[in-house]
Amino acid sequence: MRVIGIDPGLRNMGWGIIDVSGSRLAHVANGICKSDGKADLSNRLLDLHDQLTAVFSEYKPDAAAVEQTFVNKDAVATLKLGQARGIALLVPAQAGLTVGEYLPNAVKKAVVGVGHADKKQIDHMVRLQLPGVKINGVDAADALAIAICHSHHCQSAGHLSRAIAKAAG
Repeated sequence: MRVIGIDPGLRNMGWGIIDVSGSRLAHVANGICKSDGKADLSNRLLDLHDQLTAVFSEYKPDAAAVEQTFVNKDAVATLKLGQARGIALLVPAQAGLTVGEYLPNAVKKAVVGVGHADKKQIDHMVRLQLPGVKINGVDAADALAIAICHSHHCQSAGHLSRAIAKAAG
C-alpha cells in the first residue's frame, strides 16, 4: 500500500509518501508544495492544487492522510490555513481516495510516543523509521509522520477487522 501524508499550509504544504508492506515502511518521496506569498489567495490555492495534483499523478498513492487544523488566536490565519487544508482534502478526493484525518498530537504520539513532541523529535523518529531518507524540510518531515501515523492506523484497523471476522467465523 502506498500512503501519502499531507501537512497543510498556505505557504508550504508538505507531502510525504511511503510504501507499507506488513509492518515494513519504505520511503518513496517527500517534498513541499509552495505558493507565492505575494500572489492573491485564489492563485496561491490554484498553485497548491496543481502541485499536489502533479504529486498524485506521479506517485499514485493508494491511501491519504491529512493533519487536522488547530484553531489559533489569529482568525484570518486560521481561515487561510483552512482553505489550504481544503486543497489537501480535495486532491485526494479527486483521485478517488478516502482521507484519514489526524490531530497533531495523535500524529506525534504514533511516531514519537508522546503527544507533545517537538519538530526535532519528529524529524529524528521519522529518520529512524525510514533509514536513509533525505527530508526536504520540516513540513515534509511532518507529512511523512502523518503517513506513518496513517499506516499504523490502517494496520490496526486491519488487525481488528480480521480478529472480528475470525471470532464471527
